[in-house]
Amino acid sequence: MMSFTKSRLFISGALAIGFAAGTFVAAVGLEKTRVSPSDLAFIAGVMQVVEGDYVRPIGSEELTKDALKGMLSRLDPHSDYMDEQEFKQTQGTISGKFGGLGIEITQQGGIPKVISPIDDTPAARAGLQPGDLIISIDGRNTHGIDLGKIVDLLRGDPGTTVKLGLARGETTPIEVTITRSIIHVRSVKSTLQPDGMGYARITQFSGDTSKDLAQAIDDLKRKSGGRLKGLVLDLRNDPGGLLSAAIGVAGAFLDGTTVVSIRSRRASENQTFTSPAKGDLISGTPIVVLINGASASASEIVAGALQDQHRATVMGTQSFGKGSVQSVIPLADRGALRLTTALYFTPAGRSIQGRGISPDVIVEAPKEQQVAGALMLRESALNGALANPGAAEQADKASDATAGPLSAPIKSDLIGTPEDAQLKAALSHLARARPARLD
Repeated sequence: MMSFTKSRLFISGALAIGFAAGTFVAAVGLEKTRVSPSDLAFIAGVMQVVEGDYVRPIGSEELTKDALKGMLSRLDPHSDYMDEQEFKQTQGTISGKFGGLGIEITQQGGIPKVISPIDDTPAARAGLQPGDLIISIDGRNTHGIDLGKIVDLLRGDPGTTVKLGLARGETTPIEVTITRSIIHVRSVKSTLQPDGMGYARITQFSGDTSKDLAQAIDDLKRKSGGRLKGLVLDLRNDPGGLLSAAIGVAGAFLDGTTVVSIRSRRASENQTFTSPAKGDLISGTPIVVLINGASASASEIVAGALQDQHRATVMGTQSFGKGSVQSVIPLADRGALRLTTALYFTPAGRSIQGRGISPDVIVEAPKEQQVAGALMLRESALNGALANPGAAEQADKASDATAGPLSAPIKSDLIGTPEDAQLKAALSHLARARPARLD
């Protein structure tokens, strides 16, 4: 019998086109399970009937793949079976350099939906926005197509094009032609704002994010003459990324405190992650974290950690609510399973699953800055989404409670600009905060 080993844990907001999120190594063997021989014989018998009598020839390999995909995808929105090619693509995208369009997608009512385009990618330059529904790909209707197959249709050789039909609210559907490319992700952008205020935007959490953030903070300190008065950490439209990067980013503002804990069915696999003893790079400097409905997974870990540890004021609108952990389980030379195996909790024991992070100060983007007609939903609205289990100490009391409806997010091309109203509100809040302690 084939033995399985958990190799990676993922915390991505959804499927990413050319981007795999959330990883840390966990070499833990799965307990052997007993599968009923009668069940296996039943499945084999059905496959034999289909292979022999279906209207067109179909091989057992294709049937096996589709059976696995059906079994995994019915569990929840994030579990799936990856064939060998899909698994290799996933392995090749973790570094933050990949080919594709640069969008993070999920599925709504059987139609792929954009959670967020990644900054400076073909998708962002083509004007894709959070909430866009992809109703066709190269003229092919996408309704009811497996999300993994959607990803395959969107991927392709750099330099080739793909035509997307997009529905955005009640507006007339539009067609956009995008040229695929090798995407070099710049995950951290920073500028010094007026009056000695720093601004750092994280577009996604990749392998270099922690290092790039530390460099950005050093640059902001230097440009401010060593007198940085405040920092806006912008996580809006950030769909997530590596768990290790989320821990590193939160740890850049915390001193020896809990960042996040992971809890699964087996107590022996529960883990708690903490920040370095003297990790805060701007100790005493007030921080505002900006989030919105397109902030997911790793973004929510960071926002929740800084909120619970009273290190930052969280502003904006309710986040997406993706609080589950996926293990990638290689299957020898037959691909891998991506299986939801745990939930993560904030330092105060809150599960973000299905609820998201509630900002301390609600600041919506003005109507004229919102994506017109954006169809934003929370994780809890996805088909088969796991219910929020409640606080960690009450995990046996499942609750479907969720916050109110999501606000439409700000247009991607306005984020961080002088016209960005939510950024202005964050800077105004910092100006009223206590002065930084100057060492």
